[in-house]
Amino acid sequence: MNKENFANDWIKSWNSHNLDDILSHYSEDIEVTTPMIKLALGLENGTLKGKDLVSDYWKKALIKFPDLFFELYEVTFSVNSVALYYKSIMGKKAIEVMFFDEQGKVNKMFAHYTE
Repeated sequence: MNKENFANDWIKSWNSHNLDDILSHYSEDIEVTTPMIKLALGLENGTLKGKDLVSDYWKKALIKFPDLFFELYEVTFSVNSVALYYKSIMGKKAIEVMFFDEQGKVNKMFAHYTE
C-alpha cells in the first residue's frame, strides 16, 4: 500500500462528505479513539468500536460541521500504520495515527488535536 496515496484519498474522502467513501477506508471492527467522542458523546474513554457506531457518530459530525475541510500537512509511516498531520475542524491541527489490518483497512485509529 502506498501511504501517500492512502493519505490523499483519505483527505479527499472526508472533504467530499461522502460517508460511504469515508467508511471504505475502515474495517468492520474499527476502533476509534478521539477527544471529540468524549466531548460530543460524554464517553470518558473517548472510544467507539464497530463500524456501525462509528458511522452513526461521523454522520452526525458531518451534519454538525457542513463546512468541514481537511488540509494535509504531512504523512509519516511505520509498520502497518500511518500518522497524518492535517488541518482539522474548529481551527485545530490534528495528528491521526491509523493501524491497518491484513486487508489494508484501518482497524484502529487515535486522533490527537491542538487545544
